[in-house]
Amino acid sequence: MTEPASPRTDWLARVAWPEGKKFAFTVFDDPDGQTLATHKLVYDFLTGLGLRTTVAVWPLAPWQIPNSGGENCGNPEYLANLQRLQELGFEVAWHHATPHTSLQGDTLRGLNRFKELFGHDPFSMANHYNGEAIYWGPSRLTGLRRRLYSAISLGRTENRFFGHIEGHPNFWGDLARTRIRYCRNFVFSDLNTLARCPWMPYADQLRPWINLWFAASEGAQGASFRKAITEANQEKLEQEGGACILYTHFGHGFMENGKLNPTFVRLMTRMSQKDGWFVPASTILEYLRETRGVCTLGAATRRSLEWSWLGEKIFRGTS
Repeated sequence: MTEPASPRTDWLARVAWPEGKKFAFTVFDDPDGQTLATHKLVYDFLTGLGLRTTVAVWPLAPWQIPNSGGENCGNPEYLANLQRLQELGFEVAWHHATPHTSLQGDTLRGLNRFKELFGHDPFSMANHYNGEAIYWGPSRLTGLRRRLYSAISLGRTENRFFGHIEGHPNFWGDLARTRIRYCRNFVFSDLNTLARCPWMPYADQLRPWINLWFAASEGAQGASFRKAITEANQEKLEQEGGACILYTHFGHGFMENGKLNPTFVRLMTRMSQKDGWFVPASTILEYLRETRGVCTLGAATRRSLEWSWLGEKIFRGTS
């Protein structure tokens, strides 16, 4: 389905969620900095609340110096817990093959290992800051917005990410196209992700190696996560009947003295008691795709989405 002439009118219609639920809520967690102890505490807590979320992984143990701490599927105990979570209804997603830059052959090996461990290819992914990150850094944007981003970031992300560059050793766009459906891009401060990106999941003809894109809400660190899910923001999300995919790293700022942060516990417990649809990210995205079709961004909507994110990136520091 191509973008209608007046897309906001058509795509902002209130969504009727399954089972008469009032809104949808999930978390997309990347493994950066996440120890096995933190992983178990967080996911035992979420399981007990009845929430089912998405956890991204590195399926291969690193063979070079890692660029990030955090568990990977080379740890048998961590892997066993991931497989247990999958059986309970959590989604396991892709965060590249391992926590350092991979050549295309290594990415293929990682995808095959993922399928071996979890029974299927990843449904969704989020880029890590590896060299094979796809449409990342300035390539998230077009035109003037791309030039502004490069200027503001002082060129630090120029020529660092090559996953979409055919002929480059880190290219894997063909694999992404055939083996992963959804990729995260823009992140906004509003808890109602769907309000800020009503077209998701969307296609972008300027970025053809990714099948469909989705946005997320900012919660990358413990403090920003807690700020996102305040009582007032929860009420607003419910009243709007929206959908939240809250992007985070449970390895950063969620623990205090060996225990989960009490404010995080209180707010997530409150969220779980609401009449929400608490399913993984790809389940929400599949439902939106099946019930509303797919929007292919036109130039005007792409500009609007990019300006909106760039403004938040500059002034709010969103991911």
